[in-house]
Amino acid sequence: MKVIHKSPIKIFTGLSSFQMLAMFRRGLFYTYLSIYMKEFLNMSVFETTLYATIPMIMSVIFQNFVWGPISDRVQRRRTLVVCGEVLAGIGTLTVWGFHSIFNNFILAGWVIIIGLSIVEMFWSMSNIGWSALISDLYPSEKRSKIMGRLTSLGGAGRIIGIFIGGLLYDSGYGFRNGPLFFVASFVMFFSALPMLFFSPEGGINLEMGREEKILDVEENNQKNILVFFVFIIALVFINFGRNSIAVPYSQYLSLDSGFNVDSIMLSFIANTRSVAVMLIGFIAGFLSQKFGHYRTLILGTSIGIIALLITATTIHLELIFVGGFLIGAAEVIIYASSYAIASILIPAKIRGKLFAVYNTTFFLSWGTASTFISGPLIDFLISQGTSEVFAYQMGFLIGASMCLIGLIIFISLEIWLIVKKRDNKLNKK
Repeated sequence: MKVIHKSPIKIFTGLSSFQMLAMFRRGLFYTYLSIYMKEFLNMSVFETTLYATIPMIMSVIFQNFVWGPISDRVQRRRTLVVCGEVLAGIGTLTVWGFHSIFNNFILAGWVIIIGLSIVEMFWSMSNIGWSALISDLYPSEKRSKIMGRLTSLGGAGRIIGIFIGGLLYDSGYGFRNGPLFFVASFVMFFSALPMLFFSPEGGINLEMGREEKILDVEENNQKNILVFFVFIIALVFINFGRNSIAVPYSQYLSLDSGFNVDSIMLSFIANTRSVAVMLIGFIAGFLSQKFGHYRTLILGTSIGIIALLITATTIHLELIFVGGFLIGAAEVIIYASSYAIASILIPAKIRGKLFAVYNTTFFLSWGTASTFISGPLIDFLISQGTSEVFAYQMGFLIGASMCLIGLIIFISLEIWLIVKKRDNKLNKK
């Protein structure tokens, strides 16, 4: 592979620009999609969760069995990102066109679900390329700091996206007539440009003025594969718990019998989370250096549990803002520290395959947790005559309980590693 050298400033500019545009698009599009499907298309809570679940299942399948192996074989990360964004932009426009044909709103909703699932097959190549590229470009001691900063800047993009999405949706320029689909697609096309012009191709043969003893790292990491998969089990519970509210969250705040917030107020609440991501992201690397990646992940998960408990139990809108801020803080701390842990445990030559496994805990949890846990629970409780507010609150408490289980597994893993390290030192003596 021919190595193309780019300055660190240009590389970070490309990565951060892409991240800001990506989060702009996600905030603009997905913050309001579940409300559109529930209130305009008249779909149930369970059905609205499927727009996240089925596409994420397709993403996980294609990351693990198609794009991950291809990424390891060809070692061309940037190409995967650029192709994924362009194809996703084309696919999103196609989904809008087909869904707008149907006058039966339930069928239109299912067109969105199925269409986004097809889009995700190709979009997932961008996800796996991005995850592997960061580890290709930066040494292990910098990855937590870089990921925290990228997530922080992504939070700034998300703030703008949520605000603009709220203005469009509240003014009647939402999904049915296409504006939110059009803007999201345009941003996908545009986000490929900074990656194309500023980022190197990536791959394990990339050199950036540093030497890494890949064979030694791999030999050490091979011994940590068991640790990696126990770590993944803990992350499954942590991410499924905190993301089980991803789809119902906007619906809960919009309930007539609850807080009854409009689209503008919802954008303010959602942006409180984004502000937390933006602010805390810049200190995520410091936390990892100060306390270590493992303890930082414990801190982030604990904050996430507290955030879910506040959201589930408060009747005051001011505390919803506090909960939203803590949700954002937990998100960026968990993401930065867990990525750093995974990047250390994963051997360089199979980054594509094992980062696909790591990504599974995030992508699959975003929809599946709502579809199979919080969504059915909320629908069941409502069907049994409980209030809508109570039903949603119970869904949030279940999410907090799952996070707690994941935290216990992870703490047990850390204790085991500490004991093992101590025993090894004693044996050497």
